[in-house]
Amino acid sequence: MALPQTAKRLGKLSMENSVFLVCDVQERFRTLIHKFDHVALTSSIMVKASKIMGIPCVVTEQYPKALGHTCSEVLAGDTSPLIKVFEKSLFSMMTPEVEQHLKDLNRNSAVIFGVETHVCVQQTALDLLEKGWDVHVIVDGVSSQREFDRSVAIERLKAAGAFLTTSESLLFGLMKDSNYENFKAVSQLVKEYGTSVKSTNPLSLL
Repeated sequence: MALPQTAKRLGKLSMENSVFLVCDVQERFRTLIHKFDHVALTSSIMVKASKIMGIPCVVTEQYPKALGHTCSEVLAGDTSPLIKVFEKSLFSMMTPEVEQHLKDLNRNSAVIFGVETHVCVQQTALDLLEKGWDVHVIVDGVSSQREFDRSVAIERLKAAGAFLTTSESLLFGLMKDSNYENFKAVSQLVKEYGTSVKSTNPLSLL
């Protein structure tokens, strides 16, 4: 389902055309990644919003045997049919299995968040851009072990054509109207997120 070219060029999203990509938000990284708690919080809110909005969510786990599974606060044993979890050894999320799943979904706007910004997130975004996808990076939902690597990667992705945004901006952009049937549920998530962020030492833009 393709977006009009003008909307695609401007980075305008629709629920019908979007997919959320959760990149390697795993237990092993909890003590390694700069401000990981904020990344996990953002990821949790985005996954909850995806279910309310009916947006498919692709979750990857980098070598989970050694690095653990996705953090419990992000998935919490979720069995929603909208959520698909894939193991990988590639740094990019774009394994053959994920590529086939994305093809089956027939969407072309990807919203990415997770770790690490300068490795797996960056390689995923570049692979998607190369394939003609409209790519949106949730800046308050990505990080690396070193803040410098995160900042450089965000600039790299912007230069490559990815749209930089925040979780709140993106969710309201998807809803578009306060008359949206699930507006109260999503706006409540955003409100809870804003309250929680105050205690997580939030990420900066760059």
